[in-house]
Amino acid sequence: MYQRILVATDGSTLSKKAVSSAIAMAQLTGAELVALKVIPRYPQSYFEGGLALPASDIARVEKQWAEHGQSIVDAVSKTALGKGVKVKAVTAKSDLVSEAIIAAAKKHKCDLIVMASHGRKGIKRLLLGSETQQVLTHSHVPVLVLR
Repeated sequence: MYQRILVATDGSTLSKKAVSSAIAMAQLTGAELVALKVIPRYPQSYFEGGLALPASDIARVEKQWAEHGQSIVDAVSKTALGKGVKVKAVTAKSDLVSEAIIAAAKKHKCDLIVMASHGRKGIKRLLLGSETQQVLTHSHVPVLVLR
């Protein structure tokens, strides 16, 4: 049915449920799993450009984010391998999460994207947007959304 499944994770509790479901689906179908964590490109301050950060601080924060992101996908990889699922742990640097997810699915030739929906409503959804909605709208491969 599916050959390669991309699961997008941010390490949250809800995201971990999506990871578990993706691993189970990969087990059932014999698919390979691609675990993806999108990492922001640079730190954004509360002042949104009003306060310049020193280059050393930016490099330090970016390194921390990269290490944290890698630890998240490594944990997914460890769990999947323990269940006999072939897995590739991937991180991508981008400020546009939905575009990075779609690009990774294309790059790794995935035929399904699995992700969680945080279920924001009202003003929070309007202000924060919905990465899941953007992936659903723009993806050329099927998307399984879990809540």
